[in-house]
This record gives sequence, structure tokens and C-alpha cells, in this order.
Amino acid sequence: MKKTLLRSIGLVSVFALIPAFTTAFAAVDVSTYKELDQFMSVFERVRSDYVDKVDDRTLIKGAIDGMLASLDPHSAYLDARDRQNMRTQTQGAYGGLGLSVTMEDGAVKIMTPQQDTPAWRAGLKSGDYITHLDGNLLYGGTLDEAVDQMRGKPGSKISLTIVRPGRDKPFDVILTRELIQLKPVKWEVKDQVGIININTFVNSGTGDAVRSAISGIQKSIGHEPLGYVIDLRSNPGGLLDQAIDVSDIFLDHGEIVSQRGREKTDIERRYATSGDLARGLPIIVLVDAGSASAAEIVAGALQDNKRALVMGERSFGKGSVQTVIELSDDTALKLTTARYYTPSGRSVQEGGIKPDIAVPQLSDPDYKDRPRLREADLRKHLINEAKVDDKVLEDDGKPDPRFILTADALKKQGIEDFQLNYAIKTISRMAQAPLRTALASVKRGAR
Repeated sequence: MKKTLLRSIGLVSVFALIPAFTTAFAAVDVSTYKELDQFMSVFERVRSDYVDKVDDRTLIKGAIDGMLASLDPHSAYLDARDRQNMRTQTQGAYGGLGLSVTMEDGAVKIMTPQQDTPAWRAGLKSGDYITHLDGNLLYGGTLDEAVDQMRGKPGSKISLTIVRPGRDKPFDVILTRELIQLKPVKWEVKDQVGIININTFVNSGTGDAVRSAISGIQKSIGHEPLGYVIDLRSNPGGLLDQAIDVSDIFLDHGEIVSQRGREKTDIERRYATSGDLARGLPIIVLVDAGSASAAEIVAGALQDNKRALVMGERSFGKGSVQTVIELSDDTALKLTTARYYTPSGRSVQEGGIKPDIAVPQLSDPDYKDRPRLREADLRKHLINEAKVDDKVLEDDGKPDPRFILTADALKKQGIEDFQLNYAIKTISRMAQAPLRTALASVKRGAR
């Protein structure tokens, strides 16, 4: 059984790499057999002579860890524990903090906090390092051990020591664990503009939840809104079919995405079906450095089809497709099997989606100094075949001189989210003219 995923990063844990060997070597040449023979020699020598006794499963796990680690950051073997973590985080609920984390050089690094969770409300950011839990040093341990400590009974407290690039000293944050439940889509209305916040695409009902959001927005105000803001910020991705479904909701025709495998002839294209549920109303898609994979497919599809303006910061830049291949009842292989391309033929690998209007998050007091973690920063990431301009990778959300307001000044004006506020005001301007004219005028005004 196979399921196609567009996972940027694991939710709260990054999966260990541990598969079982196969013996299908029909196309292997003689030199490869010699290498396998050498591997078995090392295996037997370690079993017999290592200072401590090591069981065979541990040695095989280490060997396969190395094999998959030589590929790319998103290929992994999922053992029983990993599969349970995936099921828990995509289908169930757990007591925890709402963090996506990874291990970098022995340190625990935050990839993104999930919205409406203790970590998100405490202001933890992508790129923060967690050095201590309840005063105990984490460095040198495993990611699973750190995740196990952060999870726990809802209502219990835990202290995290955070090192944030750009700040001189570490600081402590005391969080109360909550029951973390997956809510892929939320919606609200502000100033007659419908806001659809899509947090993740891992849920198979994400598309249906977006349809319900559109219906709910229209019913709440008794008529159609001025337009829609689709908020994909800090959305780490998920299922390919859900990204296609969400894109199709806002498109009446045109290509959504193409998927290309190892061979030149291995190309699969997906197209929109008739019926734009937003009925041609103006749309702005918000993205940032945490918008990845499936989120980038949606942003790229609407941008290339001239259906929406993309606003915010350059996205994460993950343009690869993973297929989950079940090997047994409790193990599976998550393998990178293809690259995806936007309708215009762009690969977002490394470079991400560039917004039509770059808008910094001025309401974040650390936005100037906080580094943005993206695909190009991950070790052994796939290289974009078209080669991304280094200037694009170096442009990491540096301050734009046109935006001079400070977070404190915005707060005094009652603006808690500058990017969202800017998008709502832009939608209001766009609603006063036909979409094409509005798009052109907004782009001219942003230069």
C-alpha cells in the first residue's frame, strides 16, 4: 500500500531511520556485490569483537540509518514507534506543547510551533534552540528522548531554556502542557474579508474543511465577503491529494501541479475541475519561511494561474514528493520518489515561492535578527535542477526600508499581525476593481 506525502518536517518528532533488508539484487553489478561482502565482513567483526555485546537489530538499524541519511532529509524508515507517532499526531490527540522539532548537531531545534498551542502562545519561533528541559541539559541525547520529555499529562508544567539567534542571552519559558488536537482549518471574518487559516495538510479532510469554511464565512455575514485571505504561514505540508483538492476549490480550470520522477517520461499532471467556490473574488495567499511542500503547491498553483496574489516572505522551498510504502503491519519506508513543479514549470526546491508582494512580519519584534530555516539549510537537500540564484537564497527576509513601523508602534495601533492586517487592507482595495486591474495596481504600488 502506498500513500503520497509532501512532508516538510515531522510534527514534534523527526522519524528515526530503521528498515529491514531486502534480498532483491537482480540488477546489481559485481562491484556492488563486493561492497556488500565487505559490509558483511564489518558486521561480523563488530558482532564478535566489539568491547560490548551488541544485538543484530541495533547493528542493522545503524547500517540502514547511514544508508538513508546519505539520500535526502525526507527519506526515512518508520518503525513501530514512528508509525504510532504519525497516527497520534494526524488522527488522535496527545498531551504536549505543540512543537515541530528536529535535531541539529546534537541540539534540539524548533522547526515550527503549531497555532493555538502552548508553544505558539508563548512566542516560540522557528530557529529557536531548546537547550534544557526543567534545567536538565539536552545536548547529546536523542530526539525521541527530548520529545518524550516534552509530552506529558495535560495540565502539567515544564520549563524550556531557549537560545534564540539574535539575542544575547538564553531565556526560560514555563509552559503548561495541553491536549494537542489537530485542527487543520480555522476561519473568521474581519472587515468583511473571509480569512481561511490552513494549518496543515496531513488530515485527509482538509479540502472539505476549506469548503465548510467558505460556507461558514458566507453564512456569518449573510452575503459573499469582499474576498479571501488564505493563510498558509507556518504550514509544514502533508498529503499531495489534499493540496490538489484545496487548489481546485479556488480554480475553475488550468494545471495545478506536475509530478516528475527519475525518468524523463515519468510525468503526472493534475488539473483543476470546473467550479471556483470563491466565485472569482479577490484572494491573497499568505506565506512565510515555514510554508512548505503542500502549502507551496497551493500558493504556486494560485499564483501561476493568476488567481491570487501571494504575500509575505519567501516560502520554505521543499519541492520533493515522498511515497510511504508499507513493509509490514508496523513498519514502512518513506522514500523521496519525485519532484513537483508549479503550473508554469517552476520547481520550488531550495528557492521556494517568491511572494508577489514582500511584506515582513513587523509585529514580530525579532523578525530582523531571527534567521529563517529553509530547505536549502538542511543537509543533503535535493539540488534544484534549474539551479537557484544565490541571491534568492541570501535574501532571507531582510528589512524593507518601506516598512518602518516597529512592533511597539503597531501594538499601540491595535495591530497584532501586520501581515494579515496588510492583506485585509489590500483585499479591500482589490474589491473595488476587477481582479486583473487590481492585481496590476497593487503590484505597481509595491515597487
